[in-house]
Amino acid sequence: MKSSAELSSPASRALVIEHERVVAEQADRHAVTLESVLAILRSTRLDDRAARALAVETAAAALVVLRTSTDQQRSALLEPVTGAFARLRTDLRPLVRHGDLDVQFVEPPATGRALPGEVAHEARAIVRSAVLALLDRGTPHRVRIQWDCDGLNLLIGIRDDGAGTLTAHDDSLGPIVERVSALNGAFDVASTPGWGSELSVVLPLDPPPRPDFLDEAVDLSPRESEVLSLVVAGSRNRAIAERLGISENTAKFHVSNLLRKAGVSTRAELAALGTARAQ
Repeated sequence: MKSSAELSSPASRALVIEHERVVAEQADRHAVTLESVLAILRSTRLDDRAARALAVETAAAALVVLRTSTDQQRSALLEPVTGAFARLRTDLRPLVRHGDLDVQFVEPPATGRALPGEVAHEARAIVRSAVLALLDRGTPHRVRIQWDCDGLNLLIGIRDDGAGTLTAHDDSLGPIVERVSALNGAFDVASTPGWGSELSVVLPLDPPPRPDFLDEAVDLSPRESEVLSLVVAGSRNRAIAERLGISENTAKFHVSNLLRKAGVSTRAELAALGTARAQ
């Protein structure tokens, strides 16, 4: 990343300064957490079992805060479009190196608008999922990946020379549809039997603002609040059950209730709304 002195835009300089401030705050917070854990483990007033339990609780709480803060930073930072595309090439390198698939990359214009971190991250995930979906539906020999920018949107085109039987309703494309919808984007599939399939994705460069979590009139039980914190941290149902000492079915029940109360259908949406609630 460029230093604040090298950035000409006042907004860009402000972004870097804010990032440096957040990093400094994180370092202080981590130091306090480590000192707290050490103090707990060295305490002569706690037996071993109590010290371990308290240390685990302190570390777990710190990890939740770290995960939330990291996600917020990723969303706020900007990536040059060419740099984001270069990372995509690195992500797909194993398919080229260890398989027979010929992956052709069409570089985006170097003058294209920088991508918000959230958009860059989701764009790479979408392309990876799309390439795997094309491989699952046939035996393509060649896949062509193109990124472009129109000033307002990132335009992604993915085309193969496979069987040409992929449709927009294919189950393997479900994760892509979900990611695109979360960013208020557009997704389309065009296939010609025997000639291949083409996937088109349009992602706005200004992602939608995160909504508030729930109406203030809707309260969460203490257990639901605990489950929500673990969902925000990225825990699956089994990990939630182990952490809270409940069955996996009970954890699933709590997550389902949270989805219903929040009016969302995916854990990703729930985690995003949970982060907004924590703010």
